[in-house]
Amino acid sequence: RCWLKILALSTSGTWLAVTSSPWLVMALRIPSLRFLRKAASKSQHRALHAGRPWLAREKIGDALKVTTTQAPHAFPDGHYFFEDADLQMLEELGIHTEVVQHNASPGTLYNEALFYEKGSAILSTGALAAFSGQKTGRSPLDKRIVEDPNTKDDIWWGPVNIKLGASTFRINRERAIDYLNTRERLYVFDGFAGWDPNYRYKIRIITSRAYHALFMHNMLIRPTDEELANFGEPDYTIYNAGAFPANRATDGMTSGTSVSLNFESKEVVILGTEYAGEMKKGVFTIMNYLLPKRGILSMHASANEGKSGDVTIFFGLSGTGKTTLSADPERALIGDDEHAWTDDGVFNIEGGCYAKAIGLTREKEPEIFDAIRFGSLLENVVFDKRSGDVDYDDTSITENTRVSYPLDFIPNAKLPAIGGHPQNIVMLTCDAFGVLPPVSKLSAAQAMYHFISGYTAKVAGTEMGVTEPTATFSACFGAPFMVWHPAKYAELLAEKMAHHSADAWLINTGWTGGAHGEGHRMSLKDTRAIIDAIHSGELAKVEYENIPMFNLQVPKSCPGVDPKILTPSKTWASQAAYEETAAKLAKLFKDNFKKYEEGCSADILNASPE
Repeated sequence: RCWLKILALSTSGTWLAVTSSPWLVMALRIPSLRFLRKAASKSQHRALHAGRPWLAREKIGDALKVTTTQAPHAFPDGHYFFEDADLQMLEELGIHTEVVQHNASPGTLYNEALFYEKGSAILSTGALAAFSGQKTGRSPLDKRIVEDPNTKDDIWWGPVNIKLGASTFRINRERAIDYLNTRERLYVFDGFAGWDPNYRYKIRIITSRAYHALFMHNMLIRPTDEELANFGEPDYTIYNAGAFPANRATDGMTSGTSVSLNFESKEVVILGTEYAGEMKKGVFTIMNYLLPKRGILSMHASANEGKSGDVTIFFGLSGTGKTTLSADPERALIGDDEHAWTDDGVFNIEGGCYAKAIGLTREKEPEIFDAIRFGSLLENVVFDKRSGDVDYDDTSITENTRVSYPLDFIPNAKLPAIGGHPQNIVMLTCDAFGVLPPVSKLSAAQAMYHFISGYTAKVAGTEMGVTEPTATFSACFGAPFMVWHPAKYAELLAEKMAHHSADAWLINTGWTGGAHGEGHRMSLKDTRAIIDAIHSGELAKVEYENIPMFNLQVPKSCPGVDPKILTPSKTWASQAAYEETAAKLAKLFKDNFKKYEEGCSADILNASPE
């Protein structure tokens, strides 16, 4: 019957219309049926050139008509598409794209990225490589928050939280939806922010890139099948149309990039940047508003837990070692970047980790290195096209190379990612001036002062125009993501530290023996030994001395660490150079804190350097 059908089709002038049928193409590959190809070709030629072109057109038209038994979307077998998305959830938003992947598996997203996204590749580790385009980092100057009557008095307006009119937001939203409607395929991911069910929020991501969907699959908390079936309406929706620019002529827009947050409509719109980190930090910004409103401290910090249940929080800006130091083989990892402290304890906001990949080796960071496998996402890395091996030292694309992976890729991750009340608060700084001690014990007032200051330093070569160490102050160790005034977060931290008798420490992972260019970076071995001594309780038992100018209490000894490096002045070749540099940094601290003086207690103000 198959042969007769093929022969009938080939001699009826409909050959052109049916050659895309998979069963026919396969049949014609059978050697005994190759004679049909020749017969069909002759028949087709006669139909088109024997004075009956209208007949051929009629037959082709009939063959292309959708019948009651033909599916409206007939895709080849090799096309990875699953009609499992409830398109109604997008129709109500004005999005009418019909090819939608909803909470697709990593394998499916791999296939989609390889088919449709330039720069995608499966690496030798099994991880997926992705390229974010022109933007390889966040664009904090392009972040906007809509001013609305319900939240305008809560938000700390200024250079971090820039006002945006509701009309401009509507234009950006419409622009994003128009762009998404031009795409042949979209990806939706529904997940949770917050491991504690009592405080978690439902987040929906709508994007045109499989790379973005895989990223948020890793970074949000993945719902179970039952949770997904009952997900309902999200609390917040992120429209990622990052491949399409904002209109510079629109009121409030200063570039082609825009990340706009509207607390009233509970939406985020991304235009003009495909850097995946904008989605992650968009969610964090949302949580930094919602949680403190409920009396919960949101923290740009990592957290881990010892075998006895003791929890440590690590505050720190990018490059200070926050992710590295929290990944300790002797302690369970709660999370590497975003946490919240409630009346019940701490919980991770995220479902995954987003670690720097520059200079990554198994020897330095074995947990992170071994987490790079199938399901992980390597962003903007350089790799050998033949072998798939990554050169983690190559910065030709960006110095901000990153790897995203689910939390359970870390062997000693604690799941669910919830812990008790912290016993130790560690504030990390990368002091490129080389004057802060490797470790100092902070009083309650000093802890608030350094928390609000959020100090670290940039070094020469990391940015254009930076030729010497440059101090960077980021309130609460995460100013770009904080919505309330820093005092709001500081008050919550002080209250919880006092209530739970937590110790506070300032740890310098930066330079010793001189400033950048003269001294050298603190060894990871020494910093880990200091952290170990804090966790064991040994560091609390040793004798301390005061370091003048900064009035910091510094231990005279620490197990596993050369006592000489504990006092910075002893590591410099020139005492005069040390004192001059220390005075310079102290002045930078005081000048920065002037904008926070109003509303701070006398104790906090007195914790300032001399």
